[in-house]
Amino acid sequence: MEYQEPLFFQLMQYASRSDHPDVIDMVSGNPDWGSPDGIGEGLHEYADFGGERFQYPPSEGLRDLREEVAERRNVPVEQVIITNGGGMANTLGMGRALERGSGDEVVMTDPVYPYYPGKTTMLGGEQRFVPVGADGSLDPDDVRDVASEDTACIVVNTPNNPTGKVYSEETLGELVAIAEEYDAILVSDEVYDHFDFTGEFTSALEFDSEHRIVTNSFSKTFAITGFRVGYAVVPDPHVDAVRARNMLTNVATTRPGQYAVLHALQTTDPAYYEANREELRERVDTFTDALDAADAEYTRPEGAFYVMAKFPDFPGTLENVYDLVDEAGVAGMPGNGFGDSADEWVRFALVTPRVEEAADRLADYFA
Repeated sequence: MEYQEPLFFQLMQYASRSDHPDVIDMVSGNPDWGSPDGIGEGLHEYADFGGERFQYPPSEGLRDLREEVAERRNVPVEQVIITNGGGMANTLGMGRALERGSGDEVVMTDPVYPYYPGKTTMLGGEQRFVPVGADGSLDPDDVRDVASEDTACIVVNTPNNPTGKVYSEETLGELVAIAEEYDAILVSDEVYDHFDFTGEFTSALEFDSEHRIVTNSFSKTFAITGFRVGYAVVPDPHVDAVRARNMLTNVATTRPGQYAVLHALQTTDPAYYEANREELRERVDTFTDALDAADAEYTRPEGAFYVMAKFPDFPGTLENVYDLVDEAGVAGMPGNGFGDSADEWVRFALVTPRVEEAADRLADYFA
């Protein structure tokens, strides 16, 4: 996939200019259920500090937040680097993998979150793709078949965007082993870990290895995509290099945002997370019922909040998705934006209270 402006922005811009009077946005992953009270409370409290508290934070992040993350993830605080969102954490992890001189290839799935191939090209790497099963499952043997002495990095995302697959403990363990075998680094993007519907999510942190970097973000968890607060857990041999790259490219991320996230972590009841998962389970049921009425094939997510749908005689091209915007008033993502294997599909983000209305519109359009 070529490095280019992601189609997300093109679709949102097109939808905003559409002649349709009321377009339902199912393109971007901006949660609509609102942040926990701790976010606003933390910001209000921070606003009164002034002085030193408004200056640069430590490049690796506020110590208190790093300690909170380290305790929750059962890792040394020295391995936690707070980043400018999960996107920066992934860039740091992939950059570290590619700069070590152990290869220039980045192995990733097809379909794939399109920022990974874009980052690969931007960082000077070569893209290699591994197909996944019809249910989104990833066979480690397929990864091993593609991996070679030129493999610098393996990038995975669990729960997965766009397929919704939650990778098993066995799969994650095998991926770590493959990274070790080829002196590569597994970058495991776990930004949707709080949106696991199976109860069986496994983090790559379960495997103690110098060949895995785990990335995450509070953007989806706390519905604060505009805050840009994420983190990477980096094994000791790579910490200094990743910290230096973070400082050189980003300096640091928002101090007020870090403080608010820390306050929310310390005050948010587990019921907040479960209520959001339950809301998403209901939306999946509602949306897929309507897709049945539209005679569509679809993926039923095990995690995250995306559904891939394939409609009869309706390839997932940008032009067809534009037609959905103009004629049905529903904006989704063209499948071919996620790779060759998804070119017959359209991806929908279930982060709108109007899921049922959107589903009815699609059912009417394809009736």
